[in-house]
Amino acid sequence: MTGPDPVKIRFVFGDILLALVILFTVWLSVVMIRRIRTVVLSGLYKRVFASELVVCAVLLAFALDVRFGLFGGARPGPLRLAGLAARIAVCAASILVLALMCRVIVGGMIRDADGERTVVVLGMALENGQPNRDLLLRVKTAGEYAKRFPDTKLILTGGNPDSSGRTEAAVMHDLLLEDSVPERQMVLEDRAVFTADNFRNSAAMADSDGPVVIVSSNYHMSRAVRLAREAGFTGVRRLPAPSQIRYYPANMMWEVMMELNDITRKLKII
Repeated sequence: MTGPDPVKIRFVFGDILLALVILFTVWLSVVMIRRIRTVVLSGLYKRVFASELVVCAVLLAFALDVRFGLFGGARPGPLRLAGLAARIAVCAASILVLALMCRVIVGGMIRDADGERTVVVLGMALENGQPNRDLLLRVKTAGEYAKRFPDTKLILTGGNPDSSGRTEAAVMHDLLLEDSVPERQMVLEDRAVFTADNFRNSAAMADSDGPVVIVSSNYHMSRAVRLAREAGFTGVRRLPAPSQIRYYPANMMWEVMMELNDITRKLKII
């Protein structure tokens, strides 16, 4: 009686991996091209999309190597060493990307906010001047928390005005008013462009003592917490908002790219 054939197992695993990478790349491209056409920060989205395609190419090379031995085979000495070096580099890069994806997923599962008075609600780029579904879910999550704890102060963050001049913070403010959240519970931080700026600007508006709650989409929570701590917040609590399942892979990849960008920036400083 013989055991499973390792070669066949590798082929099956390679086929599955290859199909997943191709499907992921196609869906990511569809989502990002649509967003580039609708968001205020289209230039940023174009740059991130280009970087995402590079990462997808690395994952594709990894899948091809698993399935077909792309970097292996019988080759002369120097070419064999080059293939081995390429295999190690592709594997290391793929493992890093997958580890960051896992970090994004796990970070969005933690919810430990329970009555803290200061809440920072992170905005999201408007699409054709309108909040998308994920931003609406952030606002809903913040509104429910504010109603449950009436002493809560909501710091609504996000600049990036659309063609009419409305910022992300202003849009959230209006939505919360419609949801019967009192004006007195809201403060606007409407100058920031990026998440790190949101927290730096919000620091002056937050209570100097006591913890702060972060409201953002589940896929954004891990990086948001890190940036809040880097901005000087201590006692950070999480209140992740749900997000659209069909867009989750693209949003997760966006977060991975932001994490990779931060890692690269820090390495350059070092």
